[in-house]
Amino acid sequence: MQAKLTQQQLADAVHVSSRTIISIEKGQYSPSLMLAYRLSLVFGVTVEELCCLRENKETEDRQYGEIS
Repeated sequence: MQAKLTQQQLADAVHVSSRTIISIEKGQYSPSLMLAYRLSLVFGVTVEELCCLRENKETEDRQYGEIS
């Protein structure tokens, strides 16, 4: 919404179907690294920011412990 793109416009920009975008939004599908990279370019953020990697790592570290 912030990018003012429809799901179809976003899908077209990153060369996937609108169903793929819908599935990502619902948390039913994790994008490939290349798709995540393409999405990050569209939104002007890093892949790390797009996928909330820092936050997800911190959550996992609390659950499983940090990697030594």
